[in-house]
Amino acid sequence: MSAADVLFTGGAVFTGTGQPIQGHVVAVTGDRITAIVPEAEAQALIGEGTQVVQLDGALLSPGFQDAHVHPVGGGVELLQCNLTEAEDADDAVATIAAYAAANPDEAWILGGGWSMDHFPGGAPVRGLIDAVVPDRPVLLMSRDHHSSWANSAAIRLAGIDATTPDPVDGRIEREADGSPAGTFHEGASGLFAHVRPEEDEDFVYRGLLKAQEELIALGITGWQDAMVGGQASGVSDPMGAYRRALAEDKLLVHVVGAQWWERSEGLEQLAGMVAAQTEIVALGREDKLSLGTVKIMVDGVAENQTAAMLTPYRDGHGHDTDNSGLSFVDPKLLQEAVTAIDATGMQVHMHALGDRAVREALDAVEAARAANGASDGRHHLAHLQIVAEADTARFAELDAVANLQALWATHEDQIDHLTLPFLQDGQEARQYPFGDLVRNGARLAAGSDWPVSSADPMDAIHIAVTRIAPGLDAGPLGGEHQRLDLETAMAAYTSGSAYVNHRDHDTGYIREGYLANLIVLEPNPFSLPKEEIHRATVTSTWIEGTSAFTRTA
Repeated sequence: MSAADVLFTGGAVFTGTGQPIQGHVVAVTGDRITAIVPEAEAQALIGEGTQVVQLDGALLSPGFQDAHVHPVGGGVELLQCNLTEAEDADDAVATIAAYAAANPDEAWILGGGWSMDHFPGGAPVRGLIDAVVPDRPVLLMSRDHHSSWANSAAIRLAGIDATTPDPVDGRIEREADGSPAGTFHEGASGLFAHVRPEEDEDFVYRGLLKAQEELIALGITGWQDAMVGGQASGVSDPMGAYRRALAEDKLLVHVVGAQWWERSEGLEQLAGMVAAQTEIVALGREDKLSLGTVKIMVDGVAENQTAAMLTPYRDGHGHDTDNSGLSFVDPKLLQEAVTAIDATGMQVHMHALGDRAVREALDAVEAARAANGASDGRHHLAHLQIVAEADTARFAELDAVANLQALWATHEDQIDHLTLPFLQDGQEARQYPFGDLVRNGARLAAGSDWPVSSADPMDAIHIAVTRIAPGLDAGPLGGEHQRLDLETAMAAYTSGSAYVNHRDHDTGYIREGYLANLIVLEPNPFSLPKEEIHRATVTSTWIEGTSAFTRTA
């Protein structure tokens, strides 16, 4: 054995699956893991130039990979009016006022991060912003990015009034006379698209670099961007920023871009997606950037009652309504689209939150398999808030991956006040049924949907294992049987997401020959009681054998 460049010793090693191994060292030479041997053999790997990293009981793990994230939009929002830290409605309004005062030359005030649970019915009104910013248009996305909050100036500029109909894929909250109240759900947010400014390319690029810095500090060494080629929150297609980062050697992580399927269009858009993928392949840098995925938004979200359900939502008195949510893509067209995408060899990534949406997405994967045979598409369904019990076994049968956003699988105000009271009896038990999926053999991946919620994998892993947010005095959402064990949750965020990203041949595991994309977690989460898993923090991130982040405090 030759001397290593870096040697990690003195801690357990999570290899990407199963329980951590004890009493071993991990050697890195160049950008690769070159040896995993018992500590007794470590001396043979230490040379004059070897950097010995003493773990002191911390855990060495493969770098996390986020299988569903919006990093460029998240980074841009950090540079705009950011409401994610607001504790209530008054705090949100005060943040808007402070931002407006600090940025008097901005023609529009843009940003987001407000929480639906801070406002009655989850719908803030325009008058709250008018009171502090009456003279400039303000448009702010909700934290879940399924609704927008606008002031009167923005609404007037967009030409929206009582006569404006709801779009087929969205809803305008209205006052008694039909005038816009200030909140615009789903596709209704698009009513501002013709007047709101797009961010300039340099600003978007700054957003990408800011996001990359934030995510690397959380141990994330690769991700799947869940929306490229479309427009999210007014941020133009992030591919320009990615390509610039690649050209300037600033893209440190590896990125899979999921090309956005325009639900107002049909199969004719697929040819352009294949061409875009081919163009990126021609750059010869698929180790850093690829475009082999198509993202389809099957439905909305439960808190604004646009998630597609098998049963109707209830009203505030517990009576059934005539609303069971929205299927954004006709189920027959969805089957045709997934079949056509699969036939090209590309992957399909579907937002499927309600139980009807999950069924429609699985039906589409089944149709593709019937038409094309088995493939290596590694198609995946994200969010999975409600999955009918009969459908949990279909994931394994269809080789469909369950892409979990585990941070949401806990009681909190938004689900307790804006979702569960409006669902049918028994549906609380079907919330985020991770345990059922595992027992039925589903393959798991994991992601954050940041900036919808925290990007920190350890926050999500804590909830995957406990189903209870730290400090919350409540029982586990959906019951204890939906909990995951820690090694399964860790695997979902490492080897599971690597599989979805078609990068399991060189990332997601600690194995000889694999890229040295590694993180150090302290304390070792496997040594903590379950209720303290969230205390484990990334203290260093290594990308291709080079230190990319070290926590200093």
